[in-house]
Amino acid sequence: MMVRTYQGVVYPAQCDAMGHMNIQHYVAAFDQASWHLLAACGYDAGWIASRREGWADVRHEIDYRRETRAGELFVIDSAVRRVGGRSLTAWHRLSTSAGPHAEMLAVSVYFDLEQRRARELPAIIRESALRLIETGAGD
Repeated sequence: MMVRTYQGVVYPAQCDAMGHMNIQHYVAAFDQASWHLLAACGYDAGWIASRREGWADVRHEIDYRRETRAGELFVIDSAVRRVGGRSLTAWHRLSTSAGPHAEMLAVSVYFDLEQRRARELPAIIRESALRLIETGAGD
């Protein structure tokens, strides 16, 4: 199931010498979207302080489809692709009214912030993430 996870606008300061949004800003927007998708999966950012549990991204694969220019409004829609024992694979699509501009596949590992190692996904995250799986996203 797709979830709207981010809305934004491209500012001139986010553009590179060629006049389109620089890749660092695509990644920043996808990162924002990731936190919203995790919240939709039941993750509470308060767990960072209270449980000392968070996430570590271990893989990003980004396909750039078309340039995104200053002044363009964009949205990111996201879905869960895979739920592992200790990880989630998410898919994000950044689009404007002209269609898709970029897609990112990301693997994030649930992480013990003190021991610095992967942990099993909590049941609430696993169950919620399974409801958000969309196997055909981006195909």
